[in-house]
Amino acid sequence: MRKRALLKKSAIRRAAALLVLFCIGLSGCGLNDGAYIPKEGESVNVEKIPTPDINGTNIYDKNSVYMYDDEESVVTMYLTVRKGSKSEGANHTWEEVNTYSKYDYENMGIDRYKVEALLQVGDEDGPAAGELGFGSKVPNALVQIRGWSTSRHTQKSYKITLRENAGEWRDQRTISLNKHVYDGLRFRNKFCFDLIKQIPDMISLRTQFVHLYVKDETKEAPDKGFVDYGLFTQVEQPNTRFLRNHGLDTGAHFYKINYFEFFRYEDVIKLESDPTFNKAEFEKILETKGNNDHSKLIKMLEDLNDYSKPIEPIFEKYFNADNYFTWLAFNILTGNYDTQSRNFYLYSPLNSDTWYFIAWDCDDAFRRQESVLGYKSDFGFEAGISNYWGAVLHNRVLRQEKYRKMLDDKINEMREYLSADRINAMAEKYRAVVEPYVYSAPDVMYARLTRDKYDHVAKTLADEVELSYQMYLEDLKKPRPFYLDVPLAEDGGIYYRWDIAFAEQESKITYCFELARDHLFEDMIHKEDGLLFPEITLGNLKPGKYFFRVYATNDDGYTQPAMTYYVSADYIKHFGVQCFYVLENGEVEQEETVDAG
Repeated sequence: MRKRALLKKSAIRRAAALLVLFCIGLSGCGLNDGAYIPKEGESVNVEKIPTPDINGTNIYDKNSVYMYDDEESVVTMYLTVRKGSKSEGANHTWEEVNTYSKYDYENMGIDRYKVEALLQVGDEDGPAAGELGFGSKVPNALVQIRGWSTSRHTQKSYKITLRENAGEWRDQRTISLNKHVYDGLRFRNKFCFDLIKQIPDMISLRTQFVHLYVKDETKEAPDKGFVDYGLFTQVEQPNTRFLRNHGLDTGAHFYKINYFEFFRYEDVIKLESDPTFNKAEFEKILETKGNNDHSKLIKMLEDLNDYSKPIEPIFEKYFNADNYFTWLAFNILTGNYDTQSRNFYLYSPLNSDTWYFIAWDCDDAFRRQESVLGYKSDFGFEAGISNYWGAVLHNRVLRQEKYRKMLDDKINEMREYLSADRINAMAEKYRAVVEPYVYSAPDVMYARLTRDKYDHVAKTLADEVELSYQMYLEDLKKPRPFYLDVPLAEDGGIYYRWDIAFAEQESKITYCFELARDHLFEDMIHKEDGLLFPEITLGNLKPGKYFFRVYATNDDGYTQPAMTYYVSADYIKHFGVQCFYVLENGEVEQEETVDAG
């Protein structure tokens, strides 16, 4: 037995020796690829990829998060709503939840009403085994309306928050169901986020078409069955779970932008330890979705608003050029104009100085031709670089020729990606899913386009990119837009003043001033062209409502309106126009600009 074991060991040793010789003959067989074999105790130099500095490094999405996306699928959800507890603000009826808009709640000074709900996921036959809520009898969520201007519409969007112990749906506890009532196609938001998924230096959001049914058990005669609420788009909620799922820093500084033009806002943006900090006022500008230490945000804003410092080192310290110009180029070419001061997030890893833009709400993208069909409006300053001129960051950065060149390079890269073939193929795919819902009850009752117009808009989506590109090129030839001051009554007259228009090329700028009794300027009081200075004084006016507008023109004859607009009763924007009132005592008050929504 012992001899047999020794023979076996000897055979193993001989085989091992032959294997070593064979491998050496084949240049190493993995032993340093035939190179010098180090002696015991020696180290070998290896090539290492440099570790990037956390500041300024590019941002990367986690591609695997989209692994199971099926862009042509529709998930069916069943929502059973019931009255909940007063302590959670859920002791309301479903009718009450759907009655009030975000603006109503602001006026009432209360939180949005909620109801308890049982959310179940399944198919058109009903809740499905293995899916969220299957077999449950008790509520697993709270529901409230969501959105800003859209909350005034009859068809609401909903925020469904799953309870802590109720599980998750696709790694999410907050489920946002968007109705996209101002989108005639009803698929633009998903369309854009699916485009963004493949764009380097941007972070996308997961999306899913959802067919929602609701059973209302909050009314005196509860529903006996589920009522069809039509098609929604579920859009991933950017929060701490979103950061984790996309491979980002969960301890980061993370803000949802509500109305933020990168001014310092000293009276509002303060540390939360400051006894004068007002959370409600703070959240009108931006909402904290991550770390609530605002010192890093304040430092960035202080440097950005210090005009004694050049913009180059500030921009390079606080922003990533690839992310910034990619985000800007995408919005410009898709015509997603409502991103000047809202509809995006700012993200900064905890130990980094760098801030990154994350897209949010692309309802206005690829929409210019539909806007012309519906509102017959021009686009004024809401195109190209001029659209962003009112924000401190964009204004300071885009005044620099080298940064405009960087944007132009990104515009050209993005234009290749947003090819007609890509856009048309995706549009056809989404249309096949969505259109049957749009022209079926209940959504057909609120459809914004006829079938013929739907067909026209869907087939011309690819043209939107070229249209936006041409508008971008045209805008580069114009002076930049400028703000109008409030007219001032003084010395027996009214003094009108506005900011100086900026031109990339050295050019003499002249101004055209018009004063009228109507917003169409048909009842003209005074018109003066060729003004060299941004001001004019005219005589007093009788008490009443008036309008003035100003255009800037350069040497090449290109004209730009002032950066304001008046929204008439038919919801048309009249660019460069400011409405004001002369009071009985001779004082002047300016009418506040209303969002056309």
